Amino acid sequence: MTGSSPAATARPLAEAALDRARRLGARHASFRSERVRTSRLVLLDGAVHSGHDSTVIGLSVTVWRDGAWGFAASGDLTTRSARETAARAVEVAKAGSALGREEEPVPEPVHVGVWSSGFRVDPFSVPEAERAALPAEWSARLLAAPGVAHVRAKVVAVREDKFYADLAGTRTEQRRVRVHPQVVVAAGGTALRTVGPPTGRGWEYLLGEGWDWEAELATLPGLLRDKRHARPVSPGHYDLVVDPSQLWLTVHESVGHATELDRVLGHEASYAGTSFVRPGDVGALRFGSPAMTVTADRTTPHGLATVGYDDQGVAAQSWDLVRDGVLVGSQHDRRTARAAGATRSAGCAFAETALAPAITRMPNVSLAPAPGGPSTEELISTVEDGIYLVGSDSWSIDARREDFQFTAQRAHRVRRGELAGQLSGVAYRSDTRAFWGALAAVGGEGTYRVFGADLCGKGQPVQAAAVSHGCPTALFQGVRVRNTAGS
Repeated sequence: MTGSSPAATARPLAEAALDRARRLGARHASFRSERVRTSRLVLLDGAVHSGHDSTVIGLSVTVWRDGAWGFAASGDLTTRSARETAARAVEVAKAGSALGREEEPVPEPVHVGVWSSGFRVDPFSVPEAERAALPAEWSARLLAAPGVAHVRAKVVAVREDKFYADLAGTRTEQRRVRVHPQVVVAAGGTALRTVGPPTGRGWEYLLGEGWDWEAELATLPGLLRDKRHARPVSPGHYDLVVDPSQLWLTVHESVGHATELDRVLGHEASYAGTSFVRPGDVGALRFGSPAMTVTADRTTPHGLATVGYDDQGVAAQSWDLVRDGVLVGSQHDRRTARAAGATRSAGCAFAETALAPAITRMPNVSLAPAPGGPSTEELISTVEDGIYLVGSDSWSIDARREDFQFTAQRAHRVRRGELAGQLSGVAYRSDTRAFWGALAAVGGEGTYRVFGADLCGKGQPVQAAAVSHGCPTALFQGVRVRNTAGS
């Protein structure tokens, strides 16, 4: 691992904190020290509009003592602070034990290792002027194109350095880097943005490694023009061919969040919501059609939720959530695993920074393609009367992750197997199980791409997490479509 990391200064702090926690009776105790640096640059019509570069540092201690959990954190990275933080965490656990007992966290093998995400060029090693020059050049090129009145460009970069240690002997050091470039073009009250996703790569991503930005930027003016002249959709039921750039968000909201075990257990009821899934549904609930297989993992190359180890010292894993349309798994951590009947955590614990407690957070959740399956063009060719959706846009879903509505950046009419111009006002609305039950076919490996969200909120106080979702192009039959313009 190159560049500075908190490990060198964190190790003595960890030993001091863990020793104090052990002496005060903690059966389980863990220590985290983190440095999270975030840069955000926004340009309007080629000129810098805003920018910030911030760093959050801190340490925290989590303990389990006498059937209760305790957590405490500090922004003071000193040995004295580490010991005091451990003592406060134990006091929190003592207070909690009077309110009821929780089962002991499930065990995890001891791990000692150093891990880094798959980036080549640390974005923070790129001079600030160079980081601004590239989106400025993109903006100038688009502003020179016919029909483009305004351009908004942004580049977000995050570098997360973390050191973890616990009483069992685990000692891990990690570095994660992610970037998210985005460009929005607008004219006459209509806007269109790039669909290139945030990713666990470095600055090389903006130079075309992992996404063809040159090709996408070249298509934006024409697509914007077509969107401005799009015909309003007629409400009704349509066959939908959904591109992975749109479908990933539906996977995130209706499958990813619905299978988080803390939601299933009601732990998030007062803020992020619960789930229609019940604790006993694993292995029995028909979630969708037999064409639906969804995996969860922490190992996807360049995934936003990809790690070497989670924030409870659990090594990254991969497992099925839905297999052949049946719910077969859930997302849990060392605190909730026993409720799932598991003897080991799935490794889903994550905290936004060291100043926040780790909670169950979504791993990369992805819809599997069909081996040797059809191309996007072949799926479209099977549709007599339908719509092809590209790019995620607005969304709405109820607190139980059932009733939802989604829109797309672009909606293309499909007639007799061919694209026939863009439509406006397209929103598809359904119930989660009805929608996934309408899944008629998924594309092959050649249609599979990885998208995702870099600001998924959950918890109280709210924490943000980043997560990727891979999808093939998919065909859904007879889905209700409404016109958001009301016509």
